[in-house]
Amino acid sequence: MSAEIICVGTELLLGDILNSNSQYLAQQLAQLGIPHYYQTVVGDNPERLKQVIEIAISRAQILIFTGGLGPTPDDLTCETIADFFGVPLIERPEIIADITKKFAQRGRIMTPTNRKQALIPQGADILPNPSGTAPGIIWQPRPNVTILTFPGVPSEMHQMWSETAVPFLKNQGWGKEIIYSRSLKFWGIGESALAEKVAPYFNLPNPTVAPYAGKGEVRLRISAKAPTKEVAEALISPVEKQLKDIAGWDYYGADDDTLAAVIGRLLSANTQTISVAESCTGGGLGQMLTDSSGSSDYFWGGVIAYDNSAKVRLLGVNPEDLDKFGAVSATVAQQMATGVKNRLSTTWGLSITGIAGPTGGTDTKPVGLVYIGLAGPQDQVTSFEYRFGAMRGRALIRHVSANTALDLLRRKLIIKI
Repeated sequence: MSAEIICVGTELLLGDILNSNSQYLAQQLAQLGIPHYYQTVVGDNPERLKQVIEIAISRAQILIFTGGLGPTPDDLTCETIADFFGVPLIERPEIIADITKKFAQRGRIMTPTNRKQALIPQGADILPNPSGTAPGIIWQPRPNVTILTFPGVPSEMHQMWSETAVPFLKNQGWGKEIIYSRSLKFWGIGESALAEKVAPYFNLPNPTVAPYAGKGEVRLRISAKAPTKEVAEALISPVEKQLKDIAGWDYYGADDDTLAAVIGRLLSANTQTISVAESCTGGGLGQMLTDSSGSSDYFWGGVIAYDNSAKVRLLGVNPEDLDKFGAVSATVAQQMATGVKNRLSTTWGLSITGIAGPTGGTDTKPVGLVYIGLAGPQDQVTSFEYRFGAMRGRALIRHVSANTALDLLRRKLIIKI
């Protein structure tokens, strides 16, 4: 037994609207322990929607629709579902009364087009919409086929799901088990390298382990199916420990952790502070650090020294070294880190200078070349060279540069601890 999510709307296909409904429903289905293997997005076209329904009922028992329940001519979800199963639409007076009341509360009169929202397939139950005018339906048109429809407005759908759909599904025997997941996060190792290290774990039946990668980060998702969250956590815990042991320092956190938040906890635990000097990242590193509430306890500030003159005046970079080695160099990265550390009197100084592109690269200094400087206690200063490659694009080079700088500091802090 499984569910399928079907999102209706040409605007979704065109990318005009982010399809957050499918993510929400997927998460909710997991909490109920209801497996789902397919998600479909289809435009406002009745024939194509019928084709989607035909395929969905061949592989799923619960069909969850979002979108297409409005009053306009292109809102065809209920009409098409009824037509597919060969039943007429029936106007429900209680829906008319509800819509009329909601319009009156807003000081308006219900328009004739809104009567369309009162038409639902004969035999279907109403899935109430407390905040909007478009109700959904709960309908079992055939044995082993259950249909639930929701409007596309996320806030309305969320309320309808939690207040009506969840109790209905639980009453039908669903929700006796949950699917609970924990996401382990890694930086400084590629997906294929990590996958090779932990390959035997991909064959576990429960919990399962699956790798994901994006924007320089690798994740391992551990998912367990169990009667309760506590039982699921007990299944996940030993596997999580084993994966962390295998990954070593490449593991940095789990679930909602960020590198910046992890660094904040490490700095706070040791009563240490940090300041940053940025060139190619343009303030992105400082933003990451200040995304965490309470970061003023350990982050004292930063300097965006984009032009060479700012590097000299604000950070004390030697102009002769700029001429000799260039702004994108190990020497300048070290001087930037030392300069900001001394100017702001922090424990650590972290710097980034590089070529984010798409222009500015040369044969000797290509786009994607980045130097990170780190100045620490007792005046130690080091630098690290990275070649992230021009194909990553400007935004990704900046993102990976900032996170790599944070990861370097994280590893230094772990060594000190």
